[in-house]
Amino acid sequence: MPITRSTTRLASTQVTPPVSTETSDVAAPRKRKSKLDSQPQTKGKKSRPSTDSVTATAVAEAPTAAGSTDVSAPGPTLVPAVLTFSLDEAKAHLIRTDDRFEDIFNRVECKPFLHLERVHPFRALVSSILGQQISWMAARTINHRFIRLFDPSLPEKPTDDSKSSTSFFPTPEQVLKTDPATLRTAGLSGRKVEYVRDLAVRFSDGRLSTEKLIQASDEELSQMLIEVKGIGRWTVDMFAMFSLRRPDILPVGDLGVQRGLVRWFLSRHSPSHSYTISPEKGSSEKKVKKVKSKKETAKKEATKLVSQNSSDSEDDEALPSFHQGDTNSGESGPAQDTSSVPAGTIGEEVASLPPTFTPSIKKALNKSDPSTPVLPLPEGLTVAVLKSRLDGKKIKGAFLTPKEMEDLTNAWRPYRSVGIYYMWSLADADA
Repeated sequence: MPITRSTTRLASTQVTPPVSTETSDVAAPRKRKSKLDSQPQTKGKKSRPSTDSVTATAVAEAPTAAGSTDVSAPGPTLVPAVLTFSLDEAKAHLIRTDDRFEDIFNRVECKPFLHLERVHPFRALVSSILGQQISWMAARTINHRFIRLFDPSLPEKPTDDSKSSTSFFPTPEQVLKTDPATLRTAGLSGRKVEYVRDLAVRFSDGRLSTEKLIQASDEELSQMLIEVKGIGRWTVDMFAMFSLRRPDILPVGDLGVQRGLVRWFLSRHSPSHSYTISPEKGSSEKKVKKVKSKKETAKKEATKLVSQNSSDSEDDEALPSFHQGDTNSGESGPAQDTSSVPAGTIGEEVASLPPTFTPSIKKALNKSDPSTPVLPLPEGLTVAVLKSRLDGKKIKGAFLTPKEMEDLTNAWRPYRSVGIYYMWSLADADA
């Protein structure tokens, strides 16, 4: 099954110098328990005139949210572009547990932990909510329309500048001052409006802040965010891994990771097992046409959502999910393929995703070094069981249970995030 790459959807964007807004970083502490003083929130901004009736309504109802910015007002506090662990040490640890990682690391760089960028937490989480249940291209369109409600001077279509974590994004206070009906004109369903407003309330009243998110342990982070309507375990894991760059995250609800893990360990314990990893086919011209077709489809999808959600319809789950519904998000339906990994801000191009492995990876996967001991499979998992999972005999729609994932990757601790990153590359293989 091909991996779908949406929005995930939760990580940082490449920072470009802001035109009129200053941002501040929170120092990345070595000890998470230390206290930091909170940074001031972004002040409101005056609106620019616009002939766009929808945008004009938004600005009228949210007078502090404007295209122009107050240069004296401090910008949002960002997560600094700093890695809190040694990537070289993490790689060395994983190679000691499984020598095949050495070849993998030489083939593909670990972008999320190598190309560091500052992160706007409120923006990343809002974008994650906006991208639920829709394709990443449609999510990108709706995310931009949402921002334009507060700054009508922005171009109608997203630009490269709009991807920056220092580009304009409404503050929690601006969101709360905007009428829910106006928010829906950007393509948000009534349910997503409720989710975004609940998140905004928590950032506004101080229950959530950049400082608190950075200082929290993995367990505390999960507890704080899952309390937000519309945010569940999968979203928390993606945010922790790609936005906060936590080193030991295991997204147990991601089907792409599950599939990759099954293939990784099956190749180790049964090299004769065959599945194909097909190289990209077709000419450049065909690829360009395919991309254009996807963009047109996404545009129609976003337009349809704007039309539906501006009415009284509450059917915000009409479109297929591109990640397994978070248990706290109110999403319903069977588990979907959860390979919607965020890159940049949610809904942007999936630059943080590792490329799909080419057929030559089989040699590395089947590599056997007599001097390196092969760890046995956890109790209850055998080669036959792993093969049956790939053949469709899943457990409640999953390739692996959370406990099985924990057991398989236990030796990767405390750097599971790094190993997990490469499992998405294996998820594209045809079983």
